[in-house]
Amino acid sequence: MKYTGIMRIGFKLLVNDKAKFSALLIGITFAVFLMVQMTAMFAGILNRAYSTVTNIGATMWVMDTAVNTPASSIPLPDYLLDAVRSLDGVSYAVPLFVGGAQVRLDDGSYQPVTVIGLDDTSLFGRPEMEQGNIQDIFADNSFLVVHDAEFSKLENPKIGTTFELNDHRGVIVGVARVAANGLFGVPTLYTTYSRAIEYIPTTRFTISYVLVQAKSEAAIAGIEQQVAKLGYRALTKDQFNRRIMDFYTFQTGVGVNILLMTVISFIIGLSISGQTFYSFILENLDKFGALKAIGAKGRELVYMILFMATFTALTGYGLGIGLVTLVISIARFNLPGYAAIITFWNLELAFGMVVLIAGISSYVGVRKVLKIEPFDIFRG
Repeated sequence: MKYTGIMRIGFKLLVNDKAKFSALLIGITFAVFLMVQMTAMFAGILNRAYSTVTNIGATMWVMDTAVNTPASSIPLPDYLLDAVRSLDGVSYAVPLFVGGAQVRLDDGSYQPVTVIGLDDTSLFGRPEMEQGNIQDIFADNSFLVVHDAEFSKLENPKIGTTFELNDHRGVIVGVARVAANGLFGVPTLYTTYSRAIEYIPTTRFTISYVLVQAKSEAAIAGIEQQVAKLGYRALTKDQFNRRIMDFYTFQTGVGVNILLMTVISFIIGLSISGQTFYSFILENLDKFGALKAIGAKGRELVYMILFMATFTALTGYGLGIGLVTLVISIARFNLPGYAAIITFWNLELAFGMVVLIAGISSYVGVRKVLKIEPFDIFRG
């Protein structure tokens, strides 16, 4: 390559100054670690917030227009279910109950739980069974318990374990697993819709959501418009997830705090790397002047500095990603309720900020080097 020689010189200058090189790497590594850690926590929170939508798996959800998250459902009138079933483009529609309750365990203690009531006819949205038979859910007092991070809060129930829910007897007839754990740290029980509304006090309206399967993707827009005319909102799974994300990002303190911490992490990385790189340039001005004296052009020195900053930034980026992956893996192994997950969005955001750090650091160094004249060095 045309600039191979000058880049090799830059590499040797960089790594030979072990103290400055280590300081640059440490600054960028921990900046990346903090940025990815913060955004991974937010991604984990959103993944947990989506859990009901993910686990049920319905194509479309019909809800009150004021609903922002699955946990804040507003009961729908019974006639809406029949109205939705009669809409053009609807293949079928079923009711879903989502509510909270207090379960009294054998030792007399109480434990909050989320109760999901599935359509009695189809059991649409049922979880995958680990133990037991799904048909046993139709027996008297029957419930399924989800085996997730909150399972132990119900004293690790087995098939046949009994409990009390609002003065009603409940029996565990199956242990199930779901794709995503819940956000609020409470165990989840599944039962039939009719049993859920019988056991848990509700308003005169009992349907939390109407789950809809469209006949085709082309019919979805028409269903949304028809439901809107009824005074309610129909959202696809992706649209509902987007609404949940917007709520936690803009209407709670979670998004603002995560953004603030990410910006602080970026500023820390930029200040450490920028100051250290500038100090490195100052200490090596005589070498840059010597290179100019023997014929190195300004453009070549610019490429050298860009290479040095880019090499340091990418190395720090790789170390930071490795460190945060290790920490999250250890935390998830030892703490089942730990929610942080790394996504492509996290990695792209951190990479963009690292590139910005490298660019600003390079700009500071380039300005200083281009101003130097060889005779200034040799005159000293």
